[in-house]
Amino acid sequence: MDSVVQRRKILSDQPFSKPYSIAMSLDLLLTLDTIEVLENYIDKIRPSEELRDQIDIGYKLDNQSIIIFESRPYFHQPDERFESAVAKATFVKAQDHWKVFWQRSNLKWQIYAPQPFVKTIDQFVALVEQDEYYCFWG
Repeated sequence: MDSVVQRRKILSDQPFSKPYSIAMSLDLLLTLDTIEVLENYIDKIRPSEELRDQIDIGYKLDNQSIIIFESRPYFHQPDERFESAVAKATFVKAQDHWKVFWQRSNLKWQIYAPQPFVKTIDQFVALVEQDEYYCFWG
């Protein structure tokens, strides 16, 4: 079974929100490329199977935006989970680039000043992974 299909099968059984959707306002080719890059990145950074009930990593595609998040159970209600956003990229079709955001402690999205735009989703993933200024992963 293909790893992307396996991941979707595993994640569809998870109690938190599904990490993907193809309801983006992007063309199909760009959407598929975006999903492939994000699936590969998430597969690489996800915790082992034994820890996923305590912490997991996922992503959402919402219109023209991608949000990478952590998912954890509530301390006093371990049956319910909450998501903490890590990074966000929004595709700007007119300029053919992605705007990069990080979430402040007040839960508002702020443009990532060191590199506010990237041309490809691969560059976005590399930026989040590098996290030179500790804005994304803390």
